[in-house]
Amino acid sequence: MERPDWAPDDVDLSRPSVARAYDYWLGGSHNFEVDREFARQALAAVPDLRLVARANREFLHRAVRFMLDEGIRQFLDIGSGIPTVGNVHEIAQRVDPDARVVYVDIDPVAVAHSTRILADQPNAVALMEDLRHPEVILEHPETRRLLDLDQPVGLLLVSVVHAIADEDDPYGLVRRLWTALAPGSCVAISHVTTDSRPDEMGEGARLSGRTSTPVTARTLSQVQNLFAGLELVEPGVVWSPLWRPETPDDVGEYPERMSFYVGVGRRR
Repeated sequence: MERPDWAPDDVDLSRPSVARAYDYWLGGSHNFEVDREFARQALAAVPDLRLVARANREFLHRAVRFMLDEGIRQFLDIGSGIPTVGNVHEIAQRVDPDARVVYVDIDPVAVAHSTRILADQPNAVALMEDLRHPEVILEHPETRRLLDLDQPVGLLLVSVVHAIADEDDPYGLVRRLWTALAPGSCVAISHVTTDSRPDEMGEGARLSGRTSTPVTARTLSQVQNLFAGLELVEPGVVWSPLWRPETPDDVGEYPERMSFYVGVGRRR
């Protein structure tokens, strides 16, 4: 397989990446044939997967706007993925040009493309790191350069915690991150589930085992437990289209088909 000029040398072209498949579902072009093949197989199992991905992305946008309304001007976006329309720094800097964002992802294509986009952006940076290393992320020189952890931070964990297996203690990892942040910080989480569509989404989760970041789907109560110790913002943990929709069209006829539980918690 020929390596595109935008692909880092250390990318394994033989194994699909969920981040790059997600880019494909959203209409992006930073993916390889192995990613597209996986993405097409997932679409065969879950035909409306593109709508699911878009609904999850729209939750991210609404959560960022909510945090901006709360006065937050700095964001830590872990599992940020491959840049697409409506990145966090774009939304935040429309409100405040001095807003700061640290993007973190484990996928080298996501980080390389983000770094290229952010080359002339002094208030945003992309790091290649793993959610399973929260202290490394928090203590990274670029994180410390851009974010003041003594002031409220918007922690974004959108479509990433389900990439953490139970044995890696996702609940402890989330807690270690937000306890390092100042009171007034907010945490947004979106997480895939098979609760409403066990056959379709279960097959999608099974297929993810071929990728570098297999998915562990979780139940409503398990996702709610990720917010333990935080004050849940209304309406709590709900299907992605039901979290503070801005128009009736945002909700759709069957919000449960979007198969993501989402919520925002506030650190007191």
